[in-house]
Amino acid sequence: MTTYDDRASRGGLPARAGSGAGDDLTTTVERVRRSVEGVIEGKPDIVRLSLTVLLAEGHLLIEDVPGVGKTMLAKALARSIDCSVRRIQFTPDLLPSDITGVSIWDQQRRDFEFKPGAIFAQIVIGDEINRASPKTQSALLESMEERQVTIDGQTHELPSPFMVVATQNPVEMEGTYPLPEAQRDRFMARVSIGYPSPDAELQMLDVHGGVNPLDDLQPVAHAHEIVKLVEAVRGVYVAEAVRRYAVDLVAATRTHPDLRLGASPRATLHLLRAAKASAALEGRDYALPDDVQALAVAVLAHRLLPTAQAQLGRRTAEQVVQEILQQTPVPAASQRQTGLAMDRGYAHEPPRGL
Repeated sequence: MTTYDDRASRGGLPARAGSGAGDDLTTTVERVRRSVEGVIEGKPDIVRLSLTVLLAEGHLLIEDVPGVGKTMLAKALARSIDCSVRRIQFTPDLLPSDITGVSIWDQQRRDFEFKPGAIFAQIVIGDEINRASPKTQSALLESMEERQVTIDGQTHELPSPFMVVATQNPVEMEGTYPLPEAQRDRFMARVSIGYPSPDAELQMLDVHGGVNPLDDLQPVAHAHEIVKLVEAVRGVYVAEAVRRYAVDLVAATRTHPDLRLGASPRATLHLLRAAKASAALEGRDYALPDDVQALAVAVLAHRLLPTAQAQLGRRTAEQVVQEILQQTPVPAASQRQTGLAMDRGYAHEPPRGL
């Protein structure tokens, strides 16, 4: 039986989540959540995943048909935080220099002066990212991975926090280019908003019919608060068994017969970071296998390429990930650690895997 590391044997337990920094995290995230949900009706899971990606220092890809609120979600998240925001409308004639910036000759100083592009913001909204050419899309690769831009041999650091929230239409729609594999791999998670329920759509008509809810949206958190929350999430504990579970899930995608391209090591890192952020949002300072399971489809599916046979059989990457989740053994915990979880505030049976 696989067991979790016993933290009590390594010098005592850390402070419980929910006290000190935990209270700050919960309060700040709750303010942002309520602010975004005031604009995006009936999609609490989507809003929560967006906040998870933000605290995990990742980037979010929102893919769905036109008109379901992709850009609205990105704008609501950006406006809820008091930080710099830039929006890029991706079109076929957009150039890489429009994103990264360009060096211009200054006649007075007789030297080149760097003019920053739209990527130099704390939250960058890339609207319909797959309407630009792959050449332009590749301008985001360095900034999304290394948080910097190199122009003419000079490296320029990007601000912190830094997050790209991109929207895209399904690739079968007119005027779209498929995102390169390297580009998709840099997005921590992909979400699909979907159509609202009839009740939510009716409420949307009442709320949004006469005014734009974004006009009244005010920042409810500062950028420096988000930076502190990101640092707190980095300190969330992940036992070796949970780390191995994440590695097993990703490794299974590389050998699955229905996939011609599995997930990368970067996907494993993103899955673990997202699990830590999810645990923090739940008020815990340690991650569980449940955190990994809940995020596996959103973090892994968009990186996978099904085989031709799987596509003919209408097998999707999401279905393959769900199958892998069912087939991969979940780490079990010892009775002693179950008691440890009860001591840490669980009045009911601990979640599966703890």
